[in-house]
Amino acid sequence: MSLVRLVGVLLDYPQDELWEHGGELLGAADDPALPAARRGDLVRFVRELLGTDPLEAQDRWLSLFDRGRAMSLLLFEHIHGESRDRGQAMVDLMETYRRNGFELAARELPDYLPLVLEYLGQRPQEEARDWLQHVSHIVGLLAARAAERNSPYAVLLEILVEYAGGRTDLDALRRRASEEPRDDTPEVMDRLWEDEAVRFGNEAPDENCTPAGRVSARSTATRQVQP
Repeated sequence: MSLVRLVGVLLDYPQDELWEHGGELLGAADDPALPAARRGDLVRFVRELLGTDPLEAQDRWLSLFDRGRAMSLLLFEHIHGESRDRGQAMVDLMETYRRNGFELAARELPDYLPLVLEYLGQRPQEEARDWLQHVSHIVGLLAARAAERNSPYAVLLEILVEYAGGRTDLDALRRRASEEPRDDTPEVMDRLWEDEAVRFGNEAPDENCTPAGRVSARSTATRQVQP
């Protein structure tokens, strides 16, 4: 399993299948291509995750990535927000996937970072690095925010930034993250729900849809671990 794909698997919502493939994940984490210190960080992350009860690990993931927008794993959330450009960017990305033989399941959003990493894990290394360089400022900020929250997931995001080999200044992003107001507190979350627009008629989402503007990363995290 490539490093990019491994990080994608580990960043994804930790479904029960992950624990069934613990040996393969540990073997992939001990990647000699990584610097010794980072290889140790990655192995420790995998060991800690595998040593955690699945329900606890899932709750920890949701608490980090599924509350507020600052830690969203949907990349276009950070680029386009709620603008109309986001829809066209989704279409363009899905077309890129299809052109290279990568099909999405019905409920998957193409800009979900673990999904992007799964795709890049099947592409040439230089192409994967180029893609990651284009989003390294986003991934770096996610890494800084995760570190500010004392989350072990910061290591995975930092490894992606380093793999991209760009000029992302993680120290500057950490300073920025330390000064940001948190958007995952109960008070802020309550205000976001209160401010949600009410839609009727043709604009109303069906009963199975997440309300507009509050797409859940969890709803896309349905892929199984396939080392």
